[in-house]
Amino acid sequence: MHVHHGARRSGATRVTLLTEGTYPHSHGGVSVWCDQLVTGMPDIDFDVIAVTGTGREPLVWDLPGHVSNVLSVPMWGEAPPGRPPRGRSHRRLADAYERFLTALVDPCSEDGFAPALHALARAAGDGLLSPFLRGDTAIAILTAVWTRPGTAVREAGPTLHDALTATALLEHALRPLAAPPPEDGVAHAVSGGVAVLPGLAALERHGVPLLLTEHGVYLRERYLGYRTAPYRWPVKAVVLGFFRLLAEETYRRAALITPGNRYNRLWEERGGADPASIRTVYNGVDPAAFPPAGPEPETLTLSWAGRVDPIKDLETLIRAFALVRAELPGVRLRLFGGTPRGGEGYRERCEALAAELGHADAVTFEGRVDDIKDAYAAGNVVMLSSISEGFPFTLIEAMSCGRATVSTDVGGVREAVGDTGLVVPPRDPAAMAAAALELLGDSARRRAMGEAARLRVIEQFTLRRTIDTFRSIYRELSAPAAVRQPVVLAPARSRTAAPPPPDPRSPAGAETRSVAL
Repeated sequence: MHVHHGARRSGATRVTLLTEGTYPHSHGGVSVWCDQLVTGMPDIDFDVIAVTGTGREPLVWDLPGHVSNVLSVPMWGEAPPGRPPRGRSHRRLADAYERFLTALVDPCSEDGFAPALHALARAAGDGLLSPFLRGDTAIAILTAVWTRPGTAVREAGPTLHDALTATALLEHALRPLAAPPPEDGVAHAVSGGVAVLPGLAALERHGVPLLLTEHGVYLRERYLGYRTAPYRWPVKAVVLGFFRLLAEETYRRAALITPGNRYNRLWEERGGADPASIRTVYNGVDPAAFPPAGPEPETLTLSWAGRVDPIKDLETLIRAFALVRAELPGVRLRLFGGTPRGGEGYRERCEALAAELGHADAVTFEGRVDDIKDAYAAGNVVMLSSISEGFPFTLIEAMSCGRATVSTDVGGVREAVGDTGLVVPPRDPAAMAAAALELLGDSARRRAMGEAARLRVIEQFTLRRTIDTFRSIYRELSAPAAVRQPVVLAPARSRTAAPPPPDPRSPAGAETRSVAL
């Protein structure tokens, strides 16, 4: 689906945003970030290639005139048009797909991943890949590859059902390869994973530089999601192998990587990114749009803002609130934010937990709020209980509003807060309750923390700084290679700390929404 908004301007720098499950078809933190970037740079021409669920998602953002073209690439719904390959093209595609699968299941063959992926991209551009992956040959190739002597997957006894399942998942994951890749300017992927596929194709075919901004660690989120996915291990091994090698290829080929926090930077280096190609660029807010919130509520209140989602771990917040209320019986917990479609069951579980703990009268789900500032003003203390964040907007918005905060130590939270709020371990109701009680019992400390938090935002996390940084990056990357000046990079990180290798049991690293698998 194409949506045309404006004409291309000769001489203007051109950027194609590559998104998945976010802008311009969804609300949420990453979508807000994209909208701020686009509206803040009327001098740059933007296109968008948006990986979506069904392709029927409406636009939920008003797009300015310098957004020329939005292409929706559905991963689900009807299969894309095309025809099965025949003769020599069938043999070539079958050979490429065999090399691709071999790379996913055989650590000694991983070097074959990138050339095989580009061969699949060419077939996808000709309308051949999806029909091929829905045919019997693709199933037969996977069955042969993962039952070769010596492969770890063989030991798990993969079945025909596993082969059908894994092939279907790969067919959906590879659909973005069929999108016409950008031919000029800069391709800016605002997450890792399948959104990057058109960017890798653009780099390979047209030399378009690839810029990657991971708000969270996409690969880590896939490990978290597949921990509870209803698939047998052979299926998980193939699909997670794809996401791991795709991440490594993206890190290797990106002209510049701009994580939103140092935590992501560590993961990217561990994934093979050259430290010299990484520059941390923090999310920013407009301090004028989030002014000091004014007087605190008279009734002691903890407030929370976000989407009602398991990754926000509202159960821990509700359990912590029960411990707080045992000490301060009059306190309230107000939860502001919408429930995404499909998340109703999670909200009901949270409401049931509050009732079970005896606090249904004091815990209120307020739904979407017209002005998010009201959510921060509603609390004496603003809470963040997530098991996974990138560099959370809600936190820096609350800080800009001059509210003291209690947050979980995930992603870039500690970098955002500094010493202007309290940071506690995730999934620890007792620690969260203790921190909340500490602040609720000391109004002078809350006021001092809130003032320091706003000052920290003004000094370090303004939207103007974020936009100016990306404008200079866009112009640098879109300059002809012969005259390109190196983008000034952030200082190299300390070598004293490194993240653990990806662990399927660990919580995810960010809050990006995904439509992938």
